[in-house]
Amino acid sequence: QVQLVESGGGLVQAGGSLRLSCAASGQTLNTYLMGWFRQASGKERVFVAATSWSGDTYYADSVKGRFTISRDNAKNTVYLQMNSLKPEDTAVYYCAARRLYSPASVPAQDLYDHWGQGTQVTVSS
Repeated sequence: QVQLVESGGGLVQAGGSLRLSCAASGQTLNTYLMGWFRQASGKERVFVAATSWSGDTYYADSVKGRFTISRDNAKNTVYLQMNSLKPEDTAVYYCAARRLYSPASVPAQDLYDHWGQGTQVTVSS
């Protein structure tokens, strides 16, 4: 069983940066697709970014060019570097993991098996 713990959220002004971390325990991550999702208040949870065990990356159009996902398999940790933050990026950010996938199914949150508890990111205008 994989346990995921997010950290790094907080309050930041528009235009600022934050780096989220997702630390895993229970199993090594080097065979997992790792994803970040977010859920704004009153809205559905949506895909943000993902990275495969081989380093392929996938991004939602809303964050392309601003967010970067990376992973350190030796540390069993996945990161989400968020730059040029906007108020509309305000949400609870969740880390998730799954093994089998196809590129087309990367954003499908129902197919992720393991989830963290989330970390709040608030961007003030």
